[in-house]
Amino acid sequence: MRPNKATDSEVIDLKKEAAFNELVRKVRKDTFGKGPERIHTTFVENMAITKMQGNFTPTEKFIAQTPEGKQMVHSARTHMIKKLYENHVPDGMEELCGSKLVHLFTDVKVEEDVAISVFIFENSIEQG
Repeated sequence: MRPNKATDSEVIDLKKEAAFNELVRKVRKDTFGKGPERIHTTFVENMAITKMQGNFTPTEKFIAQTPEGKQMVHSARTHMIKKLYENHVPDGMEELCGSKLVHLFTDVKVEEDVAISVFIFENSIEQG
């Protein structure tokens, strides 16, 4: 094997991460009207850890200019996503990961427009 050449397993893992990112991006775009500009997911055991940057719409950015507005944007973003996933796991997510989604932890730092979600699955996520 040549140095710096990805193994078949690494290529499959990258494709899985890219597919997972697109599922998450679509949910956020469909829910809020805008998906994250940058998104990165790492799979660890039974968790998918997703970091998203550039999440907010121009309206949310305007609202977040006051302390009350920041709290409103934070609350809306975190509670809506949690409720959405409680009601319906996005089509294809559990199939992609090979396991049932059991918990979602999510938070957003409004000042920096960065969000993180930790998806906890019932079993270890199938790797390539």
